[in-house]
Amino acid sequence: MSGVIVNIAGYRFVELPDRDNLRVPFKSACDEAGLLGTILLSYEGINFFLSGNQSAIDQFLQFLERDERFLDMPLKVSYSERMSFRRMNVRLKKEIISLGLDSIRPVEMTGETITPTEFKTWLDEGREIVVLDTRNDYEVRLGTFEKAIDLNLSTFRGFPDAVGGSDIDKNLTVVMFCTGGIRCEKASAVMMQQGWSDVRQLEGGILGYFEDVGGAHWNGDCFVFDSRVALDPALEETTTEMCWACREPLTEEEMESEQYVVAKSCPHCIE
Repeated sequence: MSGVIVNIAGYRFVELPDRDNLRVPFKSACDEAGLLGTILLSYEGINFFLSGNQSAIDQFLQFLERDERFLDMPLKVSYSERMSFRRMNVRLKKEIISLGLDSIRPVEMTGETITPTEFKTWLDEGREIVVLDTRNDYEVRLGTFEKAIDLNLSTFRGFPDAVGGSDIDKNLTVVMFCTGGIRCEKASAVMMQQGWSDVRQLEGGILGYFEDVGGAHWNGDCFVFDSRVALDPALEETTTEMCWACREPLTEEEMESEQYVVAKSCPHCIE
C-alpha cells in the first residue's frame, strides 16, 4: 500500500424508484466530505467511483449505509498519492452500465459468481473453460488474462451481437470478467438468454482478483476510469498515460513513437 488517498469503487443493482430524489443528498454528502469522483444513479441501481482521504471515505460510507438498500456493499479499494478525479459528479442515468436492453435486469437474473481464488485454481489446473473478456478493445490492449477471448468491442452495447455471433461452445463453462464486475452482471444474463448453459462471472472483477490473489495468469496492466489510467496487479499506478486528443491509453513504448505529440496525436489517432 502506498499513498494517502483512498480510492473506492462499488455498485449494486437494486430498485431505486426514488432515483431523482437521491441526487442532491448524495452530492451534498460528497461535497461535505471533500470527495471527488462520479456517482451514477439509475432506477436499476447505483455505481460509484470516489477518491479522498480515509476520514472522507468513512464519512461517505456512513451516509450510504443509512439507506438499507446500500448496506454491506462490496468495495474495490486502492491507494494513490493524489486524488484520482478532478471534480465531483452525481449523474442520473437510465442504466448504471449501458447495454440498451430492457429485458436484461440483473436484479432479477444474472450469472453465478466465481471467487478469484477458485478461478485461479481452475487456471492452475488447466481446466477446460472459456475465459471471456467483456471489456472494450482499448482496455483489453493494456492487459488481459492468458488465453482470454477478446470480442473486439468498441462499446459494451456491442456485446450481445458480438457474443451471439461468436463460435464460443455453448456447452463449455464460461468464466467472464471485467474491471470491477458490473458489466458481467449484464453480460452473463445476455449469454444465459442466448443459450449458454454454464456462465460464471469473476467476483469483484479484475481489481478484486488483483486484491485477492495478485497477478497470476494475468499479462499487462488494468485500465481504470480515472486519472491514474491503469493499475498493475499490486494495485499501483503505472506509467500508462492518456492521449489528450483521442483518449486512448498509451504505453511507454507508444509515447516514444514519432506519432505521439502531446495534446495533438498518438499512434492510435494516426491510425
